[in-house]
Amino acid sequence: MKRIALFIVTNLAVMLVISILLSIFGVAAPGRNLQLGNLLVYSLIVGFAGAGISLLISKPVAKWSTGARVIEQPANGQERWLVSTVQQLAQKAGIGMPEVAIYEGEPNAFATGAFRNSALVAVSTGLLESMNQDEVEAVLAHEVAHIANGDMVTMTLIQGVMNTFVVFLSRVVGYFIDRVILKNEEEQAGIGYTISILVLQLLFGVLASIVVNWFSRQREFRADAGAAKLLGTPQPMVRALQRLGGIETAGLPQNLAAAGIADGPGWMAMFSTHPPIEDRIAALQGR
Repeated sequence: MKRIALFIVTNLAVMLVISILLSIFGVAAPGRNLQLGNLLVYSLIVGFAGAGISLLISKPVAKWSTGARVIEQPANGQERWLVSTVQQLAQKAGIGMPEVAIYEGEPNAFATGAFRNSALVAVSTGLLESMNQDEVEAVLAHEVAHIANGDMVTMTLIQGVMNTFVVFLSRVVGYFIDRVILKNEEEQAGIGYTISILVLQLLFGVLASIVVNWFSRQREFRADAGAAKLLGTPQPMVRALQRLGGIETAGLPQNLAAAGIADGPGWMAMFSTHPPIEDRIAALQGR
């Protein structure tokens, strides 16, 4: 149940390409005076374009990176059950029928897609082998709840805002370093500006990821609650989480693998996209 890293990595790659292209054409390239209005427009374009494009291509990229096979015509009873279960959950959630896919790998699952009515729900062979039907249904309900909650769009907006701040602030601080600290008096920005914004974008990007991942952890709680609502009881989701806590959850490619399903201790928890399993179970049980 880890799909945000794919979105973030793709977004950063697209943002970098757009930033380079705009820089080549001289958009927001600072002269002797920094034009904040132009810089803000530049930052908005780079920030939201990267997030938006990565959202639009999230479904085909997810299929390609996991090797997921969409079930067009169920070949056996298990596939028929998967399609039927997702269909029932989607109807209860009030969304269009997602594509249902299976991919080879250790226990895991994900949902992705730009639109609520044409999303993708994929489960691994490891998940199907290690869980009973009630637990698998709870995982499917969790993923359908993500789609119904519009989580990918929400994350796109949050990532876009964070991107904008990263691009804007890195260039403002870089300009200050170039002109005030390094005392560059040339008409164009110097090498100090270029080096500064590269370093600052990395630093501010790390700080922005803490904010993005905090929102991601909150949406996991909401998806758990959404699954409980779709199933009429929280117990299947609790049992599914307990099962996940006792097995190895891996198998997604690096660009899909966010933090582990169970967070590590200390400061690393700030960079995790998922809350600790015990916290999710406690939230479902009202503790």
